[in-house]
Amino acid sequence: MPTNKNASIRYQTLDKCFRDFSHRYYIDDLITKCEEALLHYNGTGGVSRRQIFDDIRFMESEEGWNIPLERRKIGRIVFYRYETPEYSISNQPLTEAEAKQLRMAIQTLGRFRGLATNEWVEDVISNLEWRFNLSGDSTNVVGFDQNKGLKGLSFLPMLFDAMTNQTVLRITYKSYKIDSEEHTQTVHPYYARQYNNRWFLLAKDNDWHTITNFALDRILSIEKADDVPFIPNENIDFEHYFDDVIGVTLPPKDVEKISIQLRFTERQFPYITSKPLHPSQEIIDREKRILSIKVKPNYELDHHILALGPDVEVLSPDSYRQHIQEKLQDSLKKYLPVQIGRTEEH
Repeated sequence: MPTNKNASIRYQTLDKCFRDFSHRYYIDDLITKCEEALLHYNGTGGVSRRQIFDDIRFMESEEGWNIPLERRKIGRIVFYRYETPEYSISNQPLTEAEAKQLRMAIQTLGRFRGLATNEWVEDVISNLEWRFNLSGDSTNVVGFDQNKGLKGLSFLPMLFDAMTNQTVLRITYKSYKIDSEEHTQTVHPYYARQYNNRWFLLAKDNDWHTITNFALDRILSIEKADDVPFIPNENIDFEHYFDDVIGVTLPPKDVEKISIQLRFTERQFPYITSKPLHPSQEIIDREKRILSIKVKPNYELDHHILALGPDVEVLSPDSYRQHIQEKLQDSLKKYLPVQIGRTEEH
C-alpha cells in the first residue's frame, strides 16, 4: 500500500516502465525514470538503487499487488517488464491494506452525512462503496464536535464557490450587538475559518479595502455582485493570519503582542500542558505550574481565562492582570446583591 506521495509516484512510474514493451528498462533506467517523475511532480529527485529494489519487492508481495514481473538477462545485466503489457496495478483489485484504509475513510466521511451543506459527501461515499464493493460500518468510531443547528451553514457552498472562482459578493449582515442594524457590504471573499464550532468568512471590503471578519450565523443573505471586478488577495497569508491571537478576533493594529504568564492549579496544569492555549506556550516553572504565551490580547483570550475560573491566575503583565481582575469584579457584582438579599431574608 503506498504510504506517501513519493512512494505513490515511484510505484506508478515503475508500473508504466514494466508495461512498456517497446523499451528495455534496466535498474539504472528505472532509477532515472523515478527521479524524473519525482522532479516533475515534487520539484525534488533523489532515488537510491536500494529504494527501487525495495519498491519492486513490495509490488511483488501480497501486501502490494502481486505483480507478474519478469527479469530478463541480456548478457550479465537484467531488465524488467511484466509478463504481459496489458497488466497494470491500476487495473487490479484493492489490496487488503488499501481496503482497510479506504473503509476507514468511508466511515470517517459517513460522520458528515445528514448535514445540510454536505450533500456532496453522500455522492462520494456512495461512489466509493459501489466502485470498490465496500460498505462503511454503520457504527461510528470517530466523533466530531459539531453544531448541526448552527445558522449560516447553508452559505458555505456558495462561499467556497465564490472564493474558488473569485466572485464578488454582496453580504447582508447583522452583528451580535443588540442595537445593531442590518447592513449590506460588497466584499471580495478570500478565506473561511472554523473556530469553536462556528464558521467565519474573511473578506476585503470593497469600499474601505480592509479585511472584514463575518460570522456566518450573523449573515442574513448573500448574492453575487457580477458588476464589480474581483480584487485578488496578493498580500495576506491566511495560514498565518491568526498566529498572534487565540481564536478569530484580531485586535486593532496598535495592540502589540505581549508575553503573558499564567499560574495553574495542580488539577488544571496537566490539561493545559497537553492541550496548549496557543502554539507559543512555554513552561516557565513546572514545579510552580507557571506557563507563558505570547499573543495579542483579544476577546477569545479573555473568554479562555475567565472560563477557567479559580484554576488559573494571571501573573503578568500587570496591565492584563488588572484587566482580568476588573472582569471578575464585574461578574462578582452580579451575585453580591443577590447574596445580601438572601442573608437579610434569613
